[in-house]
Amino acid sequence: MDRVAHARRSSTSTPTDKTCASCGRRIEWRKKWEKSWDDVKYCSDTCRRQKVSASDHQLETKIKELLDARSRDSTICPSDVARAMSDDGWRDLMEPVRRAARRLVDAGEVEITQKGSVVEPSTAKGPIRIRWKR
Repeated sequence: MDRVAHARRSSTSTPTDKTCASCGRRIEWRKKWEKSWDDVKYCSDTCRRQKVSASDHQLETKIKELLDARSRDSTICPSDVARAMSDDGWRDLMEPVRRAARRLVDAGEVEITQKGSVVEPSTAKGPIRIRWKR
């Protein structure tokens, strides 16, 4: 790539990424949202329909309660939260717990880790742990 093309590409500024109010994933700027970027709150129609319910707030509270019950350096697994909320259908709560954890990361309260290292919540795949922000 020549310098002129690189300069042109980097000189066009796009607004900073946002976080979805429902799932906590990163919303990347799109050209079609150019005029309404300030109003964009959700990453998809599904998240817009789901919004954040009272049960989502309960999951966030349960994450904080379980973290408070452990030492400041300890972590919890999303399955710990799901099992504390429901004995039978805890597997169905796994994704809602991960969404709640991502929202808490966006609020600056917790961190999501994999193998002891902090990871980007939007791109984390596989087993995760949740801990207080350090």
